Amino acid sequence: MDGHQHCCNDPHHQHDLPKLEKPEELREPASKARRGFFKGALASGAATALGGIGAASLAHAQTGVERSTFSHFHVPATADTVHWGYFSKSLKPAVEIQSGDFVTIETLTHHANDDAERMIKGDPGAESVYFWDKNRKGVDRRGAGPMDASLFGRGAGEGLGVHICTGPVAVAGAEEGDVLEVRILDVRPRPSAQFKGKSYGSNAAAWWGFHFNDLIEEPKKREVITIYEVDATGERDWARALYNFRWTPQTDPYGVVHNIIDYPGVPVDHRTVQENWGVLKNVRVPIRPHFGVMGLAPKEADMVDSIPPSYTGGNIDNWRIGKGATMYYPVAVDGALFSVGDPHASQGDSELCGTAIECSLTGTFQLILHKKADLVGTSMENLDYPLLETQTEYVLHGFSFPNYLADLGEKAQSEIYGKSSVDLALKDAFRKMRGFLMTTQGLTEDEAISLMSVAVDFGVTQVVDGNWGVHAVVKKAIFTGDS
Repeated sequence: MDGHQHCCNDPHHQHDLPKLEKPEELREPASKARRGFFKGALASGAATALGGIGAASLAHAQTGVERSTFSHFHVPATADTVHWGYFSKSLKPAVEIQSGDFVTIETLTHHANDDAERMIKGDPGAESVYFWDKNRKGVDRRGAGPMDASLFGRGAGEGLGVHICTGPVAVAGAEEGDVLEVRILDVRPRPSAQFKGKSYGSNAAAWWGFHFNDLIEEPKKREVITIYEVDATGERDWARALYNFRWTPQTDPYGVVHNIIDYPGVPVDHRTVQENWGVLKNVRVPIRPHFGVMGLAPKEADMVDSIPPSYTGGNIDNWRIGKGATMYYPVAVDGALFSVGDPHASQGDSELCGTAIECSLTGTFQLILHKKADLVGTSMENLDYPLLETQTEYVLHGFSFPNYLADLGEKAQSEIYGKSSVDLALKDAFRKMRGFLMTTQGLTEDEAISLMSVAVDFGVTQVVDGNWGVHAVVKKAIFTGDS
């Protein structure tokens, strides 16, 4: 089944999912390695291996969800369904679902106004979100800062948080201490309304990038936008650069001048910039569509900047969080309040210059709730960080501060930007992987440390999101179950 063909506007519409014959690998008992990792608690890998939304028919067998019919919800991206630049436990859900249900969610990049002709014009949803004239904005608050812009005068929310997030989606019965499993069944580019069969994205080499204070060409303090073209039909699996331009001071419709990229969604007047076409000639960038921001609402504060990631997920910026992957998040508030945004067509580890190819996407997900009581005695009992599973790997996310909102206290949302380091993030990833191996495989600490050095890959997830990230990757294949 194609998830997009079966989306509907009625959020209460239900689909009787087809009963699929189990493939050969599902008829065999679970491998010893698989049982060792999850000890019977969570078993999504087999369903993930099927790919696509058809895996839903195995939901009961794989998750214990006692239902024969599942609902499929559709959440469009409009001014009424997005929250821009923040997470909040007080947000009214866009929709409430039951465990095991499916939801197709449209997401918009917060960089679409870098080229409105290609990424906004003629798209009713994007136009409603980005609308801004001298009298009003379609979405006024952009960030977790004060609504009266009394700190910097940038605009409502002050740009203290930048990502357009669609949602939240509430999961009925979710409570603190539970775990939410999110299966990513499909990810597709949002087609341009003006250029048939194309989608577009923006890469901003900006002042928050790791590179910014180490430039060698003049002018050394410059922000550069590169616009990329992506094939929206799925026939071409690579992106190409179209043109770039240097950011020049932009005056927003309210009359505020933005000398740098300091507030999301500011319209770029292309009459003020010099477009340089033909950049990155003969370069094909492999696309790997994924969501930079995906996660749940934290409990520590009511209004939380969307930029630094934390224990409930958020702006992790790991390119592996795409189609076929499964994320596990600890639930912190009633309903879990799942949101997704910051869509990317492609990104490298580290996201060095500050952004990826920021490109609007639509995803289809299955959300499965695992209650705290059912996790007792399993490896998921004390999960307190976002865990990624792919068909071949487990990926653990370490941060400079595992829960920066609690770790840094009252001024956490400002102090996090000056206290992060790769060293701290690596230490957190090491500690999480050590515990993961000892808990799921029954290894001693000495065994786990040796294995981490010889078979676990540690990589820099990102160094641009305030709370820096290091991921640890362990391949499932090393646990054969045989000596």
